[in-house]
Amino acid sequence: MAPPGALTLQDTPVNDDTLQRYLIRLFERHDVELEPDEEWLMTDGDFPAIRATWHEGAAGEAGRLDVDIVISEERHIEESFAGIGGGEVGCRDALGVFERSEFHVLLAACWYVTDERRMQLESWEMGPRTWDAFIGPLVSTREGIAAPDGLVSELRAALQGESLTPELHWVRLFYRRGDDGQASTEALLDNAPWPAGDKLLTSLAWPAAEGPYNARSFIALDIRDY
Repeated sequence: MAPPGALTLQDTPVNDDTLQRYLIRLFERHDVELEPDEEWLMTDGDFPAIRATWHEGAAGEAGRLDVDIVISEERHIEESFAGIGGGEVGCRDALGVFERSEFHVLLAACWYVTDERRMQLESWEMGPRTWDAFIGPLVSTREGIAAPDGLVSELRAALQGESLTPELHWVRLFYRRGDDGQASTEALLDNAPWPAGDKLLTSLAWPAAEGPYNARSFIALDIRDY
């Protein structure tokens, strides 16, 4: 029997209604009630609001799960997760990556429900302000891939060079090692390409492995409320 909140897709098409039910149950497990409002799920009729959309991949290619979180009229978080396999298999795979890598960081930063077992929490002094850092785990497509030494400290140093407004910010780091051993990176700060983040990813000593792998981590940073 599937655990409470698990997505049951065997007899259900992968559509927006199916994903809405999944999100409602997932958040319920953490005492957060979401209410449907067309394609969005609202929090007490207001922000933050969340939606998930599954895009089936072409034959032989991964599908894509898009997760959007609106935190205010002007600001929203956009994240995407590849799902290996077709149909329900691919959707399950992408949802698993979402839960393992970003869900608990988003839950803490946007809904103020923090599970310290699922992330690393730090207090950062940057400039005149104190920030709460919610650091998600490194999630890889290959077992045994650990975060390289210095990832968090170098991330903090790179963020100190940014002029951050006193509000929530988020960083997504993505590293890929190909079949040929060549690396590619993508760093986003508040949904936008972040060159300093790409520089820090390429400067780190990433684990070697027999075969290609991808690794990603998600971090949220919010101003300390005294």
